[in-house]
Order: sequence, then structure tokens, then C-alpha cells
Amino acid sequence: MINNTNIKEISFNFAVKVIGVYQHIAEVKKDFLLSKQLVKSATSIGACINEAVLGISNKDFLQHMNEALRDSQETEYWLRLLYKTNYLSEKEFKSIYNESVELIKMLSSIIESSKLKPQL
Repeated sequence: MINNTNIKEISFNFAVKVIGVYQHIAEVKKDFLLSKQLVKSATSIGACINEAVLGISNKDFLQHMNEALRDSQETEYWLRLLYKTNYLSEKEFKSIYNESVELIKMLSSIIESSKLKPQL
């Protein structure tokens, strides 16, 4: 079972990996535009999750978790685009893309189970 501590740690570690991808792309490919979009969306995931955990209500929690999910989906888009435009090799892409998809699944599951909780 995934709890809030796990998803916070998972999203943080994912952001660290994406920053590494950004640094690689900036250094090797000399791209800053597309890779910055990737970093922006990927690092926002964890920030939204942290805000959600501190939410004062289930509605507040869900709002921030939905933002994290949207950022996760945006991150997945940027990863696919960077791969299809040859900024990422297949190996680099696969190493992080699967984590991106898993993060989307985790967030979707958390959101769905939170919707089932009784409202206070």
C-alpha cells in the first residue's frame, strides 16, 4: 500500500532523476528550452504532493493531488517528446519513462481512494 510518505519520497527521487536528465541534455545536446519544461513539470509533482499532505480538508488534499497528477502527465508528455526528437536515447528514455508512468498510476490510485473517504 502506498501512503503519503511513500509518494512524497517517490516523487522527490523522481525529480532528482529528472534533474539529472536535464543536466545531461543541457550538457550534451545544448538544449535548455524543452528540458526546462521537463524539469518544471517533474519538480512540481512533489511540491503539489507536499501541499496535499498538509491540506486542511479532503477537498484541499484532492485538489493538490490532482495538480500533481496533471504535472505527472505533462512530464510524461515531455519525456516522450524529448525521446522522439532524439534528445534522449532509448536507454535514457526507458530508464525514466517507466517511473513516470508508475507515478501517474500511483497518483490516480491515491485520488480515487481519497474520493471514497467520507467528507467531514
